[in-house]
Amino acid sequence: MPLKAVLFGSIGTLVETSELQRQAFNQAFAEAGLEWNWDRESYKARLVKSGGRRRIEDYARERGIDVDAERLHARKTEIFDAAITARGLSLRPGVSGVVTAAKEQGIRLGFVTTTSRQNVDAVFAALAEDLSAEDFDFVGDTTMVDHSKPAPDIYRHALDVLALAASDCIAIEDTPVSMKAARSAGIDCVAFPGDYADRSDFPADARIMDRLSAEALLR
Repeated sequence: MPLKAVLFGSIGTLVETSELQRQAFNQAFAEAGLEWNWDRESYKARLVKSGGRRRIEDYARERGIDVDAERLHARKTEIFDAAITARGLSLRPGVSGVVTAAKEQGIRLGFVTTTSRQNVDAVFAALAEDLSAEDFDFVGDTTMVDHSKPAPDIYRHALDVLALAASDCIAIEDTPVSMKAARSAGIDCVAFPGDYADRSDFPADARIMDRLSAEALLR
């Protein structure tokens, strides 16, 4: 069956932002007077769950501390968005080629994320010269579903909006937890590990790419 859509599943499938995200969390913690500091390995361990606010809530619960996780996460988002706006972002290897080839072949594009709309807008602003929201036929955000990844809700919503079947699409995800969301929706998914993801954490049968290839994905 011919491919009808490529679904980029997370910010991390377009750009590498893990280190900037980690630094933004730590700055938000410091501003709130919390003696928390997530080093690289600590933050990497937190990525087994999706959603920054949930990571803050879990970390506070483990330490028996009450915090305003929503406020902390909102401040982290402000810091992160300011950082990427100031520095700009570069597309990950192969992303531009896949987007260009898909559009040339009439294959639709989706950005199936459950991050905040603020983050989505900031990422596209930082990528203004290379990619825009208008390149996509579907752009998701956290307000669209009640349950974030690894629940399949956002993928199912994208399929409904695009009026496509799961078998019409291929998804690209950068973490095992997000890959689970795509697979739970019945969508074939390619692993595109980011800097903070271990290849060994993905399912044994996962197809893993270090650089996206239009020839391999769109055939």
